[in-house]
Amino acid sequence: MANPVAAAEAAVAEGVKKIQIYSSSSSSSSARQVTPFWKEKYERDAKKYWDIFYKRHQDRFFKDRHYLDKEWGHYFLADKDDNKLVVLEVGCGAGNTIFPLVATYPYVIVHACDFSSRAIDLVKGHKDFSADRINAFVCDLTVQTLSEIIEPSSVDIVTMVFVLSAVSPEKMPMVLHNIRKVLKPNGHVLFRDYATGDLAQERLTCKEQQISENFYVRGDGTRAYYFSIKFLANLFMQNGFSVEEVSICNKQVENRSLEIVMNRRWIQAVFCNRSLDQMHENTPITDKSLNNYDDTEVDVSDSIADMFGMSPPADEVIKIEVKGCSFKIKALAKEYQHTCKSTGLMIWESAHLMSNLLAENPSIVAGKKLLELGCGSAGICSMIAAQLAEVVVSTDGDTEALSLLRENIISNLETSLLDKIVVKRLLWGNTEDIKAIKDLCGHGGGFEIIIGTDVTYNYDAISPLFETARELISNQENGNCKPALVLCHIQRRVDESSIISTALHFGFKLVDKWVNGVHSSHGGIIDSCLSSVRFT
Repeated sequence: MANPVAAAEAAVAEGVKKIQIYSSSSSSSSARQVTPFWKEKYERDAKKYWDIFYKRHQDRFFKDRHYLDKEWGHYFLADKDDNKLVVLEVGCGAGNTIFPLVATYPYVIVHACDFSSRAIDLVKGHKDFSADRINAFVCDLTVQTLSEIIEPSSVDIVTMVFVLSAVSPEKMPMVLHNIRKVLKPNGHVLFRDYATGDLAQERLTCKEQQISENFYVRGDGTRAYYFSIKFLANLFMQNGFSVEEVSICNKQVENRSLEIVMNRRWIQAVFCNRSLDQMHENTPITDKSLNNYDDTEVDVSDSIADMFGMSPPADEVIKIEVKGCSFKIKALAKEYQHTCKSTGLMIWESAHLMSNLLAENPSIVAGKKLLELGCGSAGICSMIAAQLAEVVVSTDGDTEALSLLRENIISNLETSLLDKIVVKRLLWGNTEDIKAIKDLCGHGGGFEIIIGTDVTYNYDAISPLFETARELISNQENGNCKPALVLCHIQRRVDESSIISTALHFGFKLVDKWVNGVHSSHGGIIDSCLSSVRFT
C-alpha cells in the first residue's frame, strides 16, 4: 500500500482539493524499532519529556473535554446521602477533564494527579482552581503508592483519558493495581485512549519510531500506545476489573486548511472494580466498532503537523560566541532533535570546534574560496570564514535546512559580508549539483579549502562525500599552501580507519590531526577528532 503520509503531503503540494487518508492495513510488527539505548532513555526520561511538553504548550494543546457529560454523565449523578462524589483523574495534564467536571457537577470532589510537576502547576494556576474541591498533586503511578496519598477505597470514579497510552505496556499493570486500591468496590473506571489502526500510528510507523508492538515515541519524546479491544480488556480483567462496555470509535476528521480528511480511531470503555466472587460477570469481549461516531469534540491529541511528519518548528534561539563574534542561531528545539529526520536543523557538536579553529587560525581561509559541505541550518563556520575568505559557498542537501540557513545568515551578518556567501543545494555525488557548484568558481577553478563538520557519521555517505570533494577541490597551489579538505567529527558509527581509507581511495592523504583541538601525533581518537586531509 502506498505511504499515506507521502500521499497527503504530495496532494497538498499539488493543490488537490481534498484527499481521503486511511491508515495502512500493514502490520506494524515489521517496523524498524528504536535501539535499546533510546528505549531505555525514553523510559528513564519520560517525566522530563512531559515537563518540556507542558512548558512549551502550557494549557493550549488539549481542548476541555465537555463530551464527558454526554458520554458518561449518568456515572456522575450523586445518589448518596452525603450528596458527594469523589473522582480521581489519573494523568490530569493541564486540567482539561477536571475543570469541565467541577463546573458541571457542583458536588464532585476531585483528586488530580500527574507525574509532570509542570502540569500540576498549570492546574493550580488555573482561574477555576479551588483547593476545596480539587486536590492536585504530583505522582508517578508506576513507582509511588497512591493509597498513601488518597484514602483506600474512597474514590467513586476514576477517569483515564489519553493517559495510560503514555505508560510502557509492562508497567500498565502497576498503574491499575495502584488505582484499584483507592477505588471503592463497584466503583468505575471511565477510559478513553488511542486505538490500533489510527492514522497517527501509521505516521509513527513510517517514521521508524516504534519502541515495541503498538508502542511508539513521538517527535518530542513523549510516547503513545495504541490499544486493541482484546489487549485492553484482558489488561483490566487480569488486574481485578470487569468489563462493562468497550468499543472502538471511528470518525472522519477534516482539516480544512490542508484539505485533508482523516480517519481517526480511539478506544472507549467502562470498567468496574469487582470483588472476586463477582468476576464471573464479565461482559463477553467482541471487536465492537462504532463507525462515523457522533462526537464533534474528537480528542485525539496528535496535532496535524505531528500527524503528517512535518518538521516541528525551529523556534529555539541559541547564542554562540566565537572569538569576539556573537551569533544568535535559530534552530530546532532540543526536545525534537532525537527523532527529527532532518539532521541539518540542529547544531552539531563539531561545528563549535571547527568555527573556533577557523577564528583562531585565519590563515586557513584568508583570501581563499571556501566550500562547506553539509552546512546544515546554523552556518556558524561559514559565517566565521566569510570574515576573511574571498568567497564562501555553504551547501546542504536538505531544503528545510537551507531555508533556515539563509535566515540565520541574513540575521547575523553585516550587509557587506552577505555578498561573500552563496547558499546552494548540494547532494553528494549528484552530477547536476556538483556542476552548479563548479560554475561558481569559474572555468577550471576549484575550492582551495573545503570544510565539513559531523559529515562522516553515515557509512553509506562516506564515498559520495569524498567523491564530491575530489570533484570540487582546486588543483592549484596558492603559494606554499596546498588545497585542503578539513573535517571535524565526533566518532560515531563510522571508525576513523574507514574514513581515512576512503579518503586515500579518492586521492586524499591525512597530513594533520588534532584531538579535542590539540595537535596529536598518535593515531587514536579520544573524543572529538579534527582531521585535515589534503589533496595530492
